[in-house]
Amino acid sequence: TGKLGVTGFCFGGGIANQLAVRMGSDLAAAVPFYGGAPMAADVSKIKAAVLVHHGGEDTRLVMAWPEYEAALKAANVTYEGHIYPGAVHGFNNDATPQRYNEAAAKQAWSRTIDWFNKYLRS
Repeated sequence: TGKLGVTGFCFGGGIANQLAVRMGSDLAAAVPFYGGAPMAADVSKIKAAVLVHHGGEDTRLVMAWPEYEAALKAANVTYEGHIYPGAVHGFNNDATPQRYNEAAAKQAWSRTIDWFNKYLRS
């Protein structure tokens, strides 16, 4: 379709958020997994549809989510945010069994594919 999307995990999730800021309308969809949010003052530059995934036990990012969500709302950015109860930072990484949360990973990945289908294929 010529539309661009990005996803990333941990540091890459933060990069996905930063690309949403920096690329403006050149990026159609961003899906950060447990990535740091951009500066609130920069959120108004986001034109992509943003889908955020955080593990419920990832205290630092869960505590930061309300500020990011408020900035997304204020900027009228299309977004969804999901916090997965019982999941930790890195819950999608099946190479680290102590972190991997199969139920959260499957649900987050399904939502990610649906998001990209909605905002990149249409």
